[in-house]
Amino acid sequence: METLGRIPLIGEKMPAMKVKTTHGVMELPTHYKGKWFVLFSHPGDFTPVCTTEFVAFQKRYDEFRQMNTELIGLSVDQVFSHIKWIEWIRDKLNVNIEFPVIADELGNVAMALGLIHPAKGANTVRAVFIVDPEGTIRAILYYPQEIGRNIDEILRMVKAFQVSDANKVATPANWPNNDLLGDRVIVPPAADVNTAAERLSKYECYDWWFCHKKI
Repeated sequence: METLGRIPLIGEKMPAMKVKTTHGVMELPTHYKGKWFVLFSHPGDFTPVCTTEFVAFQKRYDEFRQMNTELIGLSVDQVFSHIKWIEWIRDKLNVNIEFPVIADELGNVAMALGLIHPAKGANTVRAVFIVDPEGTIRAILYYPQEIGRNIDEILRMVKAFQVSDANKVATPANWPNNDLLGDRVIVPPAADVNTAAERLSKYECYDWWFCHKKI
């Protein structure tokens, strides 16, 4: 496993690592080359909040896949524990977990990605890494063990990244339901005075530095 001597940051490449999963051994990020993927850690198998998250991720898995995005979970539990827990979710909750789950038994992945926060215990916190098709980390989220994640927000972020990349724009707060702009997107600020003047006639603007458009 390649590490930087610290946790990776937004805009950097996901560290190369070989991981044991419920779907066999995988090499990240190359296993998902050409696809987006969301790597998310959970504190432990057979725990209530984590179970609700796994069900929520699975129920939205088709939506992620429609955006060329895969899911992969992670905790420091052993692989047999993951398998048994997935069986329990299938048998008791009638939900079949289709995405792989990393068994980080030695904690190497957790340490490389900064998933162990000692003041919160020895288990992994609820982290989320959104990685693009080139293996670049585009977003990092951390949640404490006691707060379950909003899966719809993670979906929204992936969609926003893809819209931003395709159109060279930014997305406003709560996009696509922004209080000021609705589902419109923000045009990048002008870099010179001529472009600033052109913006006012080319787009709808509150001012030359705050222009927006429909896509």
